[in-house]
Amino acid sequence: MSAKSTAGAEARARIRAGASEPTSGMAPGLVQANLISVPADWAFDVLLFTQRNPKPCPVIDVLEPGQVESGLAPGSDLRTDIPGYRIWENGRLTGEVTDATHAWEEHPDLVSFLIGCSFTFENALTEAGIPIRHQDAGRNVPMYRTSTACAPAGRISGDMVVSMRPIPAAQVAEAVRITDRFPAVHGAPVHIGEPAQIGITDLSTPDFGDAPAIADGDIPVFWACGVTPQAAVQASGVPFAITHSPGKMFITDEPEDTYRQ
Repeated sequence: MSAKSTAGAEARARIRAGASEPTSGMAPGLVQANLISVPADWAFDVLLFTQRNPKPCPVIDVLEPGQVESGLAPGSDLRTDIPGYRIWENGRLTGEVTDATHAWEEHPDLVSFLIGCSFTFENALTEAGIPIRHQDAGRNVPMYRTSTACAPAGRISGDMVVSMRPIPAAQVAEAVRITDRFPAVHGAPVHIGEPAQIGITDLSTPDFGDAPAIADGDIPVFWACGVTPQAAVQASGVPFAITHSPGKMFITDEPEDTYRQ
């Protein structure tokens, strides 16, 4: 087993043992993923939604009904290897848990989608000397609902969610260049600068995650976010779904270079 694969297994073991913090900066160099699991009769709608909206929903793995081990992390268990889960019923958030085993027992036909996460490219930004403000502040990344509508698919529709990283003005171009090489984990930003242009009225109050830590001279830079399916689940009244809690991801054994162009 490679050192990076060992790091992934160790991170998942920590999570199974009770680690519940956001995973930004955990197991650097490995691919992280968002989760959405739905009953089999909704799986095609979700798949079509992700295909029509690849920027916020870049799928990196789809598991068969009832399957809980991803090929991206042999020995993994999607029911226990994420620090926090959200349970959705009829578009409403009805619970947050750290072990979703019972939900799979009640819904044994769940089809799971792993969607690339921008935490993956943060290591490359750090290596280039670009600060990751939420890591430095010990916070979760701020995430916002936007006014940008996703392309509807079947019974599912909703607006895009974005994550925001304040970037020093002189390093914005480099951040764009670096992240553009990672299309499978959201790629280049979808917006730079004025938040109101994408429907965000107050940066200090994100819809998900923690308030941003912004330094003088920083520019807000927005990347498409894998929380978008959760907004779609809510908007579309999906009867049942399990997702990750925002900022708490599934850590694979895949090196970031696997998805770097």
